[in-house]
Amino acid sequence: MLYQWLFDYALKISYRYIHQQEEAEEMVHEAFIKLFKNINRFELNREGDTEALLKGWFKRIIVNTCIDQLRKAQLNIISMDNQSDHDGYADQQESGLDKMAYDEIIDAIRQLTPVYRTVFNLFVIEGLSHDEISKALQISVGASKSNLSKAKSNLRKIIAERSGIKTYV
Repeated sequence: MLYQWLFDYALKISYRYIHQQEEAEEMVHEAFIKLFKNINRFELNREGDTEALLKGWFKRIIVNTCIDQLRKAQLNIISMDNQSDHDGYADQQESGLDKMAYDEIIDAIRQLTPVYRTVFNLFVIEGLSHDEISKALQISVGASKSNLSKAKSNLRKIIAERSGIKTYV
């Protein structure tokens, strides 16, 4: 029952970090294994909504599992200066940012490189500080800030292309 209750929730979180569906599902399964192995560490006596506390605890397991996978893939997190531009496609039906659907925004985030996407997710979505990100990803605080800045810049370009807005560099 726990697996069925949390699977979709876990997959959405995993897919923020791991772009390939099969690999994201694999990370979810690994996170569930960690959850079941360590369920005795979950404090039932804590004050608050037990379901919400469990979901929050599991979310941390999923995020850490994805980060570990990205580390294992030996991504070159620090030097991203030689990245090529993304081939975004323009959506001619959309006339501005205010009309972008949630799925389009998520798709734009998924077009970021794994490094940029990870830092963006950790900072913007998970609410971690640059210090926490640097420790989690084993990079410098400066690299975290730089990767976030580049992620935001690339997102602006992707969104502008889709919206038909011309950007000048």
